[in-house]
Amino acid sequence: MAEMHADRRARAQQKIAESGADAALITAPANVRYLSGLVSSNAAMLLPADGGGVLATDSRYAEAAERDCPDIEIAAERDIEAALAQLAAARGVQTLAFEAQEMTVERHAALAALAGAPKLISLGHVVESLRMVKDEAEIALLARACAITAEAFAEIVGEIVPGRTERDLAVLLERAMIDLGAEAPAFATIVASGPNGAIPHHSPGRRAFEAGDLVTVDCGARYGGYHADMTRTVALGPPAAWQREIYELVAAAQLAGIAAATPGADIGDVDAAARDMISAAGHGDHFGHGLGHGVGLEVHEAPLMGRGRTGRLMDRVPVTIEPGVYLPGTGGVRIEDTLVVRAGVSGADPGQAGPAEILTTTTKELLVL
Repeated sequence: MAEMHADRRARAQQKIAESGADAALITAPANVRYLSGLVSSNAAMLLPADGGGVLATDSRYAEAAERDCPDIEIAAERDIEAALAQLAAARGVQTLAFEAQEMTVERHAALAALAGAPKLISLGHVVESLRMVKDEAEIALLARACAITAEAFAEIVGEIVPGRTERDLAVLLERAMIDLGAEAPAFATIVASGPNGAIPHHSPGRRAFEAGDLVTVDCGARYGGYHADMTRTVALGPPAAWQREIYELVAAAQLAGIAAATPGADIGDVDAAARDMISAAGHGDHFGHGLGHGVGLEVHEAPLMGRGRTGRLMDRVPVTIEPGVYLPGTGGVRIEDTLVVRAGVSGADPGQAGPAEILTTTTKELLVL
């Protein structure tokens, strides 16, 4: 593991050097974990463009840092950012890059006010861009998170019965994920029934399921720090014609989005593959969010796929594909999978785009309960 994190730091250092900075102050928790392996609620890293880095954390995590990060200098400090900025100045750092997307204005002002503080410049999303492409160890952790999610969903789907509330089901599902080995839910589970299904991020409440409902369940397990994300919509009783119509539309659009998610694909084109199909069916105004997003040490990370987004997919990038149709006051459907973009298939020519590796394996046939 130490070798893996050292390799990640070396790649980050190359980017830091290219930015013109002498060193970078890494403060985003997921980025600190990615570069060091330390899980901590109070940690930061001083990473020079060349040479060894320093990982700062407080006394609560110092012993864990010594154990989990044997190849990096550890500084036990409470005010970790000020300590690292002062250390940078003492070591001759003239220009210090910082993660502007994560640092607050107040924290930045405190660093800039330190006596002898280096010049501060924005690093940009350097570490996040490195995190987009996963190694096979990361993909294995993500696959396990997705397997737990599928197992838990299979355990509780039969509990979607008239009279049970959305909140009851969310609690049952999160408990099942923990019992199956998840560290925690990857995010707060969404259960949206009947008219609440028209609210993409509805918070499960006291509404009881009723015969004739569509019920959307958006859930995921976190395992080894990696976040699964899956959504399924089920019917409580025989679906009405309008329910089946929008379900089949969303299912077809989702398959189109998955098929478009290949290495080198333009992110906007992947979004359009699904969105254009929904728009052509007259539901363009009923699909307002992006088609998907990256997953990993955060449940929402780069790349973000939606209208106006730029960039291209690469090999070994896990993303979600999650189109939906939401009819205000009536109900909705969303179907979401976590998948890994892959560059080729076994036996294919090198570099040939192959099918995405789908990690969420729960059936996408409309379940009628």
